[in-house]
Amino acid sequence: MKPAHSTFVELRGMRHHVLTWGDPSAPTIFMLHGWMDVGASFQFLVDAFTRDWHVVAPDLRGFGGSQWQPQGYWFYDYIADLEALVDHYAPGESVDLLGHSLGGNIVMQYAGVRPTRVRRVVSLEGFGIPAESSDLAPTKVAKWLDALHTMPEFQTYTGLPGVADRLQKNNSRLKREQAEFLASHWAETTSDGARLTSDPRHKLPFPIVYRMDEVTAIWRNIQAPTLWVAAAQTTILRWLERGTQARHHADGFDIVRQRMANIKGARLEIVADAGHMLHHDQPAAVARLIEPFFTPA
Repeated sequence: MKPAHSTFVELRGMRHHVLTWGDPSAPTIFMLHGWMDVGASFQFLVDAFTRDWHVVAPDLRGFGGSQWQPQGYWFYDYIADLEALVDHYAPGESVDLLGHSLGGNIVMQYAGVRPTRVRRVVSLEGFGIPAESSDLAPTKVAKWLDALHTMPEFQTYTGLPGVADRLQKNNSRLKREQAEFLASHWAETTSDGARLTSDPRHKLPFPIVYRMDEVTAIWRNIQAPTLWVAAAQTTILRWLERGTQARHHADGFDIVRQRMANIKGARLEIVADAGHMLHHDQPAAVARLIEPFFTPA
C-alpha cells in the first residue's frame, strides 16, 4: 500500500481528519467518500494509480475521525466544507475533484455553483437521488421530528473481525484483506466489541424534499469536463427509478443518461464486474479511466 499521511485540518470551525497521499508538488486530486464511509476508502484506488498524484481525501463531517455535529447534517454544509478544503490546500487554484456516491453528488454540485474553480470533475456512482414531489414535505418534516425523540445507534460488532465480516456480507467482491483494512478505519474497538466511528445521527431521515429541477439547474451550470463512472452491477438504478416510468434499453442506464444530458459534454463509462463500491471491486479499471482524464495537457 502507498503510505498515507494523516492530519487534522480546521474547516469552518470543525476539526476534520484528512488523509493525503503523494508529493504535494504533484498534480492534486481532491476525493470525497460516500455515506458511512471514510477517506481511507480510496486507498485501493490510489494504489492502482500508475503515475504520481497528490491525493487529498477528508473524512466528511461526522464520519471517521472528523468532528461530529450535534445539530445534524445538511447537504450544503458538505459543499461549504469542500470549498474550505480546497481553499486550504489549493488557494486561488482551479482544482480536480472526484467523489463517490454522496461525495459524487457533492463534487457535482460544487462544480455547478463554482464553475470557474473546478478544472475537471469525476463522479463515481453519484448521479443524484430519487426525485421527490413537494407534496411529501409535511410527511418528511413530521417523520424527521418524530425521529429526533429517539437518537439512532449503531450496532456493536464482535471486534474488528466482525466489522470485516459485515463488510464482506454487504459486498461479496471485497477481499478479506480489503475488508480488514477498511474495518480498521471505519470502526474502533470498545469494551464490548467494536462500533463504527461515524456519528449515528447520519441515520436520521431528511426533512428536505429533493427537488430535481434545482439539481439539474446547478448541473447545467458546470463548465468543467465531467466524467460519470457507473458500476455494471450497481444497486442504485432501481432506487433512482423509484416513482418513474423507466424504460430500459440494452444496459439499463437510461435514467443515468437522462440526468447526465443536463451536463454539457459529460461522458459516461461503465465498469464491468463491479457493484456500487466500484473503487473497491475494480480499482485498476477505475484508475485507468481516471488518470487520463485528470492528466494535465
